[in-house]
Amino acid sequence: MITAAFVGGPAPALQLTGDGPAPAGAALVGPRARTTAVPEGGVDGWTLTLPLTASRWNGPTLPLPSGAYTLVLDGGPGADALAALDVADTMLEGLRVAVSGVEVRIGPPVDPVYDSAEGQDALERRYAGGAAELENAVFFESFYGRTVGCNPLAIDRELARAAPGVRRYWSVVDRSIAVPDGAIPVVEGTPAWWEARARARLLVVNDWLRRRYVRRPGQVVLQTWHGTPLKRLALHRPGFDPRRMLAVIRESRRWDVLLAQNPYAARILRKAYAFLRRPVWVEGYPRNDALVTGDAAAAREALGIGADERVVLYAPTWRDDRDRMVDFVDPEALAEATGSVVLVRGHSRTLIPGRDAEGARVIDVTGFGDTTLLLLAADVLVTDYSSVMFDFTVTGKPVLFLVPDLEHYRGELRGFYFDLAERAPGPLVRTQAELVEALAAAPDPAYEERYARWRSVFNARDDGHAAERVVARILDQGFVQR
Repeated sequence: MITAAFVGGPAPALQLTGDGPAPAGAALVGPRARTTAVPEGGVDGWTLTLPLTASRWNGPTLPLPSGAYTLVLDGGPGADALAALDVADTMLEGLRVAVSGVEVRIGPPVDPVYDSAEGQDALERRYAGGAAELENAVFFESFYGRTVGCNPLAIDRELARAAPGVRRYWSVVDRSIAVPDGAIPVVEGTPAWWEARARARLLVVNDWLRRRYVRRPGQVVLQTWHGTPLKRLALHRPGFDPRRMLAVIRESRRWDVLLAQNPYAARILRKAYAFLRRPVWVEGYPRNDALVTGDAAAAREALGIGADERVVLYAPTWRDDRDRMVDFVDPEALAEATGSVVLVRGHSRTLIPGRDAEGARVIDVTGFGDTTLLLLAADVLVTDYSSVMFDFTVTGKPVLFLVPDLEHYRGELRGFYFDLAERAPGPLVRTQAELVEALAAAPDPAYEERYARWRSVFNARDDGHAAERVVARILDQGFVQR
């Protein structure tokens, strides 16, 4: 017989206790993380304690990412011995957990009182309509709280240096996400999250605000966005949809300032979001400062990659007609054919529904917080229609475009603002075989002139000082006080 119980405290765990033959070990296996343990005990029984925390990418030990995990025993009792396990929904430090048979569900630490539409409505009314004084603080959110990265992270780091007295909150979907030193994590949907969003004088975000955000008098929203657009956005997407139009206009009216990487992006974003009468700051992208000033060796060390390894980063964008990452590449076969380490980076929208890619010399970095460090570590980028192309060219390193669905994506799903085939700073390929050939030839001298023109248009302000300029404007305009 096996029983299960949760252990609380600063090191939460799932504890299994049994009699009879002990398993050799056990694992909790999830789509983006796993933990293991070996049993303790003797002939009279055994105990096995599976941590519900993990350290990822040499970072701090934090609760496991939310999701469904499978409990796996190595030897010992058969699977039927686990079928009767049943532990009700339990709140622990940093997470909420339950067990049903071999499934262990891990979620964010949102009190059940608030984990409903009615509970969230009550919190929204409490804080959106409140009269509490605004706080000299910044509320940061990157990709709906799924990561701590992008432009908000770079602005956070510079703001912490230039104005250390400003309080910094970070919106996160759960406590598995590490926040910068000195910042305060607030889990989406908790009272602390609603309060921080309602009271911070400045909000710095890189995607849409959600949860019916209502800007209070005196609050400022800086929308940094998350890339120079190739694919059509918002009001420019194919097909007329009045509901989409209304949603876009309602969203952009929540923003006070929009940040753009370059004049081209400023022009597109203004029109796509009907952001016509408020300021657009064209300052380069703060997230790209590290591509000029950062340490590639340190980025590789964090990923466990040797200094002499060739690193290929595969980073496709998401598709409107699927929720998982595209499967145009066999990363293990690509690593073998090219002798490279292959980093697989799914889009933030595929983080939750997806599962890590596996294989020899393959590292799935979809859950890695800061994409900029991946670009710094990579020798070559393979992408498709992702705005990451406009960032990677800051480095001067080669870019390849794997686009087997070019006609479908350009003609039916999204459409482009310019002809990628005419202006791309690297070759467009259709198959993995063509990709292997192109990687062998990279960098291709035939694209030198195109690459230089591309950088002059899209990267002229990416000089390593964008975060300094943005934070200087934030402070000069009094959005927060030093």
